[in-house]
Amino acid sequence: MKRLTLFLMALAMLTVCEAQKRKQVEDPLAEARQAIEKSNAIYFQAFVKGDSSIFIERYAKDCCIMAPNAPAKCGPDAALAFYRIAYHQFGLRDGRFITQEIFGDGKEFVTEVGLWESYNANGELYDHGKFMVLWKKTQDGWKMFRDSFSSNRN
Repeated sequence: MKRLTLFLMALAMLTVCEAQKRKQVEDPLAEARQAIEKSNAIYFQAFVKGDSSIFIERYAKDCCIMAPNAPAKCGPDAALAFYRIAYHQFGLRDGRFITQEIFGDGKEFVTEVGLWESYNANGELYDHGKFMVLWKKTQDGWKMFRDSFSSNRN
């Protein structure tokens, strides 16, 4: 009886492992998509809480942030520099991302395309537009590697 129970447990574990492998083969973007959704869900908390470390953690150390009408900010200090401008100069206090598509091989890089909205301290829509982010798989997980966005305002 004990052997049968151990055999059935081992068979169940093997079945679960095989199902996970099939899922990864069927959807090579599953891991990246999940990481992107998680990152995007907390991105704007950096502005809500006034905590730049939350923002910086979203980006790879060798990132470039390519904001409209400004030179690209690249390297390990780029995320903090951009955060300070957005928070202190523009008064950004909240926002959201609406992912429209994610594509790529899911191994080293994936691309995310979508829409964004940002809000001021009064909860009013400050700006909105579109974005394209190239995500990079790092030793710390999926991070924003190239972040390019523009406003839909005229």
